[in-house]
Amino acid sequence: MSWLKRLFGLDRPKNAPSFSTQPQPQAQAGATTQQIPPERLGLNGEYDQSGLAKRVALAFDQDPTLDDIDTLYVAQTGSTVVLKGRVPDQQILNKMVSIARGVHGATSVETNQVTIG
Repeated sequence: MSWLKRLFGLDRPKNAPSFSTQPQPQAQAGATTQQIPPERLGLNGEYDQSGLAKRVALAFDQDPTLDDIDTLYVAQTGSTVVLKGRVPDQQILNKMVSIARGVHGATSVETNQVTIG
């Protein structure tokens, strides 16, 4: 099961861009004239309170080596990505932190709620 499906009950958007690299999607035309903060930018350019966490989950979905990890959860506090749960080893956690840091809008990644083993 994909990260997006498991964590948020969502299917991957059609033609979803890679959220671990720039440039990022723009807000939908006519949606609003105000700038959406990067951490609130949704999967389709809309305002989304959990936009950053969803984009990190999508970035994890785009890495096939992370498919089997179903004991870790992604949340956000503002522009901080919060990882919670368990991962098999430090190398996997390092990779996940690196991916999460690369998502537009992420200013830091918190891992103090992750156990290894």
